Amino acid sequence: MNNEIYIGCDDSGYEMKLEVIEHLKNEGFTVVDCGSDDRPSRYPYFAAKVASAVSTGKTNKGIIICGSGIGVSIAANKFKGVRAAAICDSYSAKLTRRHNDSNVLCLGGRMLGKWAVLEIVDVWLATEYDGGHHDGSLNLLNEIENVTMTGKIWCPDQIPYDQFEWNSEQKI
Repeated sequence: MNNEIYIGCDDSGYEMKLEVIEHLKNEGFTVVDCGSDDRPSRYPYFAAKVASAVSTGKTNKGIIICGSGIGVSIAANKFKGVRAAAICDSYSAKLTRRHNDSNVLCLGGRMLGKWAVLEIVDVWLATEYDGGHHDGSLNLLNEIENVTMTGKIWCPDQIPYDQFEWNSEQKI
């Protein structure tokens, strides 16, 4: 596991970013702080710094914090290969890693307390991607990116339900 984590925030996530950085360093991670500080700022700049590092392979995981986690997730998902998820609880953190192989964790600095955020970070970092059944969905996401990032529209004529295997006894 790569122990380098890129982290960024806007002013709404600054205080929480400091808590997460301290926690990550105590856990043995190398942290690359992409900004911002507590001065008024716009989240897309800092989301882009983290997302581009993931997209280009400088790191395999990033964390971005804004007021809600939603804005930074929207911005980060504009980058090829980034699967950013806005998360508010540890169960969702586990699922987004297991099922979606998320590589950018987006958090709300004004929505969650320190201990909830640190638990989410720990669960997200410790959870591995399940693969298997979920690979088909990730392959489709890659296909969408490969088409839409060239300026075209991805819209299959027919959804191939006959190719979709589902086991109703599958557990989350």
